[in-house]
Amino acid sequence: MDRFMEQVAIEASQMYVTEEGKSPFANTTIEKLPDKVLTHIFEYLSHLEICRMASVCKKWRQIAYDSKLWKNVSLRPEISGLHVGSLESLLALISVRFGPSLRYIELPIELITHTVLHELAAKCPNLTHMLLDFSTAMQLHDFSELQAFPAKLRYLCICLSEVIFMEGFMRKIYNFINGLEVLHLVGTYEKTDQEEEEIYEVINVHKLKAATPNLRVINLYGINFIDDSHIDAFSSNCIQLECLAVNFCNKVTGSTLKTLFQRSKRLKCLLMNGTNLQSEHVMAVEWDKCILQELDITATDLSTECLIDMLTRITTLKFLSAGQINGFNDSVLKAWMEAGTCKSLISLDLDSSDNLSDETLAKFITRYGANLQACILSGMSHITDQLWMTILPILKQAKILIMGCNERLSVNIHVDQLMDAIATNCSKLERLELRWDPENLRFSDKSQKAIDLLRVKCLKLRCMVLSDGRYYELVKANFERADRMTVVRNTTCCRVSPYYMLQNYNDLVFN
Repeated sequence: MDRFMEQVAIEASQMYVTEEGKSPFANTTIEKLPDKVLTHIFEYLSHLEICRMASVCKKWRQIAYDSKLWKNVSLRPEISGLHVGSLESLLALISVRFGPSLRYIELPIELITHTVLHELAAKCPNLTHMLLDFSTAMQLHDFSELQAFPAKLRYLCICLSEVIFMEGFMRKIYNFINGLEVLHLVGTYEKTDQEEEEIYEVINVHKLKAATPNLRVINLYGINFIDDSHIDAFSSNCIQLECLAVNFCNKVTGSTLKTLFQRSKRLKCLLMNGTNLQSEHVMAVEWDKCILQELDITATDLSTECLIDMLTRITTLKFLSAGQINGFNDSVLKAWMEAGTCKSLISLDLDSSDNLSDETLAKFITRYGANLQACILSGMSHITDQLWMTILPILKQAKILIMGCNERLSVNIHVDQLMDAIATNCSKLERLELRWDPENLRFSDKSQKAIDLLRVKCLKLRCMVLSDGRYYELVKANFERADRMTVVRNTTCCRVSPYYMLQNYNDLVFN
């Protein structure tokens, strides 16, 4: 490896020649780079790659073990590829390699012991972010001797097990986590079967809320036992709450929402995707008195009457995700427009809203689309390139666009014209997804010109997602020739989300 890198450096140096015929980099090798420069280069590598670099030579090994490169560490093999073979090895790493530089660490169940936590508390005084993964646990280690825990944590993520009760462990750490500002409790939503099984309340939320009075962001994701009483519990003690996410907690009905907004005066973000919201509970909320700016009610069963009542009373809304709702129809959009409470809207997600007509959508976007930074009109077979060609000149501020549906259409999509319109009108675009079936995409021999225009005009584009097929290969090759290797991706491994627009997006990322 060392000889290879040296040869690359020599060959590269011969490419630059002065008028005198001499290269200013003649005989330069990577070994002659200052340690500071090498350390900066290593910062662009993953920890798995850094470990490989450590085997090249003594100098690289010394640089690879610099604690500055180990500020954010994941020791979950399925995430980072790093596997620590024994507790003794981890204790040595904490003492020698991590130390005061460590800010963030992820630990799998086998490495969560009282000795490891003691060592982190003693040797890593600047540790502020921690993820503890209990999701695969069948039993916990003995924490009866746990006397210390990192006391400066601002962010804590706990991946829960379905069957292991956490109270013995939690009781030991309550006195150390009162400074928490961001809390994630992650359930096993994706692992649950359709069959009804006994549900265990594996963590005591009512005791936890008393130990965490300073929370700004609470994310309860996919936890099968979370219900309205737990939302009520947090709202009773967390007066600084700004963001509450209970996505895929299907026992939440909204019965305590009214109390939540009465207590949590700072609440600006409420994410309730896939919950079991009841219209009568939602309509009881004093929406006109709240300062809510971001709302996700995707895949809920709210009625048309409820949606009209809510959207016409929230005057500060900037972000709305309301896809997959049968009750969201033309009447809702018309009432919302007439009320004028959508003037501040910058993100709109109406994915799979089949009861909306393209005529009403066109009117809405024409009136309010000039401020939209994210527009998601995907999952609807009647929304084709014709509507997009009409509204794209209005979406000048768009950073995120998602269009198309997975099902095969009876009409074709003229993608060259669409790319040209996007490039011409949406120079601020950062993320784009086209979900149409590859067989519906029609493009010509001049497609390269349209793709070139998109690539040159939309310089901020960092992610473009397409269904796998001929057009995907064409676009991918075009961007790779321009050294933009990671921009084009396919829908099997990547999806675009409007969540990038959330003010607390960085705090809400948990895995």
